[in-house]
Amino acid sequence: MEALTLTSLLKAAAAAFPDRRAIAVHGKIDLTHAALDALVDAAAARLAAGPDGLRPGQTVALCFPNTVELVVMFLAVIRARGVAAPLNPAYTQEEFEFYLSDSGARLLVTGADGNAPAQAAAAKLALPHAVAATLTDPAGPLALAGLPDTQDDHPAPQNGTVHHENENEPSDVALFLHTSGTTSRPKGVPLTQRNLAASVQNIRGVYRFVETDATVVTLPLFHVHGLMCALLSSLASGASVALPAAGRFSASTFWADMLAAGATWYTAVPTIHQIILDRHTSRPEPRYPALRFVRSCSASLAPVILERLEAAFGAPVLEAYAMTEASHMMTSNPLPQDGPRKPGSVGRAAGAMEVAVLDEAGNKVPADERGEVCIRGANVTGGYKTADPGANAAAFAHGWFHTGDIGVMDGEGYVRLVGRIKELINRGGEKISPIEVDSVLLGHPDVAQAVSFGVPDDKYGEEIHCAVIPRGGAAVALGEEEVVAFCRKNLAAFKVPKKVYIADDLPKTATGKIQRRIVAQHFFVPTAAAAAKA
Repeated sequence: MEALTLTSLLKAAAAAFPDRRAIAVHGKIDLTHAALDALVDAAAARLAAGPDGLRPGQTVALCFPNTVELVVMFLAVIRARGVAAPLNPAYTQEEFEFYLSDSGARLLVTGADGNAPAQAAAAKLALPHAVAATLTDPAGPLALAGLPDTQDDHPAPQNGTVHHENENEPSDVALFLHTSGTTSRPKGVPLTQRNLAASVQNIRGVYRFVETDATVVTLPLFHVHGLMCALLSSLASGASVALPAAGRFSASTFWADMLAAGATWYTAVPTIHQIILDRHTSRPEPRYPALRFVRSCSASLAPVILERLEAAFGAPVLEAYAMTEASHMMTSNPLPQDGPRKPGSVGRAAGAMEVAVLDEAGNKVPADERGEVCIRGANVTGGYKTADPGANAAAFAHGWFHTGDIGVMDGEGYVRLVGRIKELINRGGEKISPIEVDSVLLGHPDVAQAVSFGVPDDKYGEEIHCAVIPRGGAAVALGEEEVVAFCRKNLAAFKVPKKVYIADDLPKTATGKIQRRIVAQHFFVPTAAAAAKA
């Protein structure tokens, strides 16, 4: 693993499966692995050309929807030994300014349609802005306009070869992302070629990817879930990836795209799974592809949703556990031939990962006892980019990376998450898992989505509130009393929500995650604030 890089894995796949499909947008473009490899080499050489070209370790910010151009530019940046920093196109100018500054970007690249807030932020920071033209010809190359002028005087080699001094090293930082910032300001996470290669190998091994596999991307590629699992692990296996024509997930075209792609699996967050399930219930497709498995990650999947997915689509649903700092996946339930899958569990350690549940002193706790889930492995970042000297010391205490999640591990190594350390609800000294409350709420037949959270309480310190979306929309006659009565039948009295908010939508992140802190701020008005408004 020491000498392995993501680039070497992708090069090996292109050499082994040159004529197999790599990337497609249904009805628009179809690239083989050989064609994609050539496009990436040419774009990498173009970026690196001339005295003002990209140099090893320099960061390029990428602002695109899910397009072929984003895939080519991402791979080109890291192949040129640059650092790719994919950004959410929906950010405000102020957010772009923070992320461009924090990543140390020296160049912003967008698609032909551009992005006004990103471009305004780049201009304010005096960063050049380059445009990757829309790719319509698989023979390429991908045209780039707006690179520093002196690069135009030093064109890339005709064969698109990147010079020897630009060959990738395992220690090269290749990807710069930020944590989701659920409890604090986002922290920068640098990930090396070695980190990415190790993660891809772990993912490929768990799901037994081969060149005949295919999937449709449901998640934004500026997020580690879609980027590492759906895209890069597929490409490194010689498999194929389809991108939605709209540049983002669309429930109305998802199954048509899956059939056109010959898909054998897909991965998504629970919110998207629920959207897919709801559409299946209201407007079932005439036929569905035969899937090897369905994967769920990035948030807890309630067992009742898992059961509905398996019943609807006839494939095993494998819940996994991941985070940016681990270059995505840490644990997963296995394929049926490799072991049992356990609803409510995020599975066992993935590939070469080490996973342990530790107490506050750094000791492993006995099976089925609570502690903090901690990890180590070649896919784990070497540390945050942060001005806080104590942040990395705390995160890597006792020789393990600390996830901040409370969990239990059973005798077979399967992990069940209880909740984030900072999200556990402390009601009068009783520590309550919001994941457990969510699972019960989602068991109600008329509840489509649900999230529980803690709020300040004068008597107990914290009290439980929850927000639910009725199945079929807010017009469904689902009342607070009915939800509370259902919880009383299925939860201990101290875990029953005191307040239920019936809603038609829940605030989510760009990747479909529901963050309890944001939901609590959205629905709960503290007593003092309410009095001030009166």
